[in-house]
Amino acid sequence: MSAYIISTDRLGLRNWKESDIDPFIDMNKDEAVMEFFPRILTDEESKSLVSIFLNHFEDHGFTYYAVEKLNDQEFIGFIGLKYQTFESDFTPCVDIGWRIKRAAWNFGYATEGAKACLEYGFKALDLKEILAFTPCSNEKSQNVMKKIGMSKVATFEHSRMLAYDHLKDCVVYKKMLTNESNYLDR
Repeated sequence: MSAYIISTDRLGLRNWKESDIDPFIDMNKDEAVMEFFPRILTDEESKSLVSIFLNHFEDHGFTYYAVEKLNDQEFIGFIGLKYQTFESDFTPCVDIGWRIKRAAWNFGYATEGAKACLEYGFKALDLKEILAFTPCSNEKSQNVMKKIGMSKVATFEHSRMLAYDHLKDCVVYKKMLTNESNYLDR
């Protein structure tokens, strides 16, 4: 059994391990999964991302966590929190993000894991606000953002996507900790 940092009824979120790399590489080669990114990733780019996530965890105590289903320990992607520093009016900030393999879509995993990450960010990490961003055309991710209680606050041109007309126009959603004593009641 893995050491989960966050768990839900169906999911375990944990730090990355060697056995996650091959399924992560496969997931990042799926054009449907990578629809709202500039392109699919090479094996080396996927491995580099895992290193970035591990280093982020070492530096900050949180990251985009590897996610597995509790019933069979199958790796299904990542969900978590990460500092973002790309050039914008609202960075640096902590954002919440997810990427789930296609076979695990439409089961509510992103929503379930993201809700737990928000709670963890506010309760355990003492964050006061968490942002999320996605291209304007990514309605599925925006629906998750709404389901977890985030509100749309702005649109912007993503400084790292300016070369991609279909990806540069993005939305920002935000959730703020407004009443620490009743976060779970909202």
